[in-house]
Amino acid sequence: MSEQASPDARHRRLRRRLRQRRGLPLESGERRPRRFNLPQNRFLTAFDRPLMAIVLLLLIIGSLMVFSATFDWSRETYGTASGFFVEEHLRNIAWAVWWMLMVALVDYRFWKRFAIWLLLFTVVALVAVLFIGEEVFGARRSFSAGRFQPGELAEFAIVLYLAAWLGSKRTQVASLFFGLAPFLMVVGVVGFLIIQQPDLSSAAIVVLTAGAMYFVAGANIFHLAAIAVLSSSVGLVLLQVLPYAQRRVDNFLAGLSDVTLAEYHTLQAITAFLRGGWFGVGVGQSQQKFGALPAPHTDSIFAVIGEEMGVLGAAVVVALFICFAIRGFQLARRAKDDFGTLLCVGVTSWVIIQALLNIAVMTGAVPSTGVPLPFISFGGSSLTVVMIGVGLMLSVQRVASRRVPISERRNELANSDRGGRHRRSYLPRAGDSPDIAARGG
Repeated sequence: MSEQASPDARHRRLRRRLRQRRGLPLESGERRPRRFNLPQNRFLTAFDRPLMAIVLLLLIIGSLMVFSATFDWSRETYGTASGFFVEEHLRNIAWAVWWMLMVALVDYRFWKRFAIWLLLFTVVALVAVLFIGEEVFGARRSFSAGRFQPGELAEFAIVLYLAAWLGSKRTQVASLFFGLAPFLMVVGVVGFLIIQQPDLSSAAIVVLTAGAMYFVAGANIFHLAAIAVLSSSVGLVLLQVLPYAQRRVDNFLAGLSDVTLAEYHTLQAITAFLRGGWFGVGVGQSQQKFGALPAPHTDSIFAVIGEEMGVLGAAVVVALFICFAIRGFQLARRAKDDFGTLLCVGVTSWVIIQALLNIAVMTGAVPSTGVPLPFISFGGSSLTVVMIGVGLMLSVQRVASRRVPISERRNELANSDRGGRHRRSYLPRAGDSPDIAARGG
C-alpha cells in the first residue's frame, strides 16, 4: 500500500503546483499552502536604492577623510582627536540627511511654486553679503562665521528656478525674445552678483549648470553658440579686471611647461599624489595635510585621498561620481514631466561640474579655484544644498514609480500629447489603434 500511495501523492503535488502556476483554482479537498511573507520596509523601498547607495558611499568616504584631515587640528583646538569631527561634520551630515529625507517625501511638484521666491531671496542675500558679509582674504562671501554662503544657495536656486521656468516654456525655449533673452537676464544677474564677491568658481558653476539645462530644454544651437562666445568674452574681461585671476592663470600656464613654477596650492597637491603612488601611504598617514596643503578638509581633500588611498582610492571616488551621473540622467528619463526631467538634469550637472572642477584643480588640469568636493568636503551649507538636490531627485523617482489610477494616466497622456489640431490635447479612446493615437487623430 505504501508503494502505491507514494506515486499518487507525488502526482497530486505536481498537479497542485501546475494549477497554481497557471493561476487556476485548487481542486476540491486540496488545502492551499501557507505562505510566509517577510515584512517589507515600505519607507526604504520608496526611494531609489542605487542613488542612495552612491550617496551613502561618498558620505562615508568623506567622513573618513575629514576625520583624517582634522584629527591633529582637533587635538590642538578641542583636546581630543575626534572633537571637531564628531561635533561639526557629523552634525552637518545629520542635518543634511534630514533635509534630504523631508524633501524626498514631498511631491517634487510642490516646490515649483516656491522657485521664484527662492530666487528672489537668493538675489537679496547676494546683494546683502556685499555690504554686511564677513570679509575673508579680501572677499565677502558668507554670513555667520562662514556657515551660510549665498553663492552656494544660488547654485541650487538657479537649478530649481530654471527647471520650473524652462519646463513651462515648451516650444518657446528656442525663441529669441521668450527664451534666450530672459535666460541671459536671469543667469547674468545671478552670475554678476557672485562675481562681485568675488567668487569666479561659483559663477562658473552657475553658468555651466544653467547652460546644460538650457540645452536639454531644447535651446536653439545658435543661441547656445552665442552663450558660449559671450561667456568666453566675459571671462577674458574678468582676467583683465581681477588681478588675482590673471595671476592664477599665469601661474597655471607657467606650470604647464615646468611643474615647479605652478601655483603653491597645485604644487602641494601634486606632491601629495606623488607620495601616495598607486596604493597610498595609508589612512591617517598623510604628511601634506600638516600645513602644506591649504584647507585639507575642504578644497584640498581630494589630494588627501590621493596621498592616503593612492591612485586606486582616487579612482574609486571618480567612479562613484560617474555612477552618480549615470543614475541621475536615468532618473531624468523616467520623470513624468519636463519639470522633473530638468530637475534631475540640473542637480546631476551641478554636482558633476563641482566634482570635475575640484578634481581638475587638484590634478593641475585647470587654474586653482576654491570649489569643494560634493558629499566629501567639510561644509555645512554646501553639503545641505547638495543633499536637498538629491532629495528632489529621489522625489522625482518616487512619483515616476508610483502606481496611479487608469483615469489619471489618461489625463496625463492627454496633457503630454499635443499632436492634434491647434496644439490641443488628444485623449486616446478605447477603440483607437496605437497608430491613430500616435498621430493625434
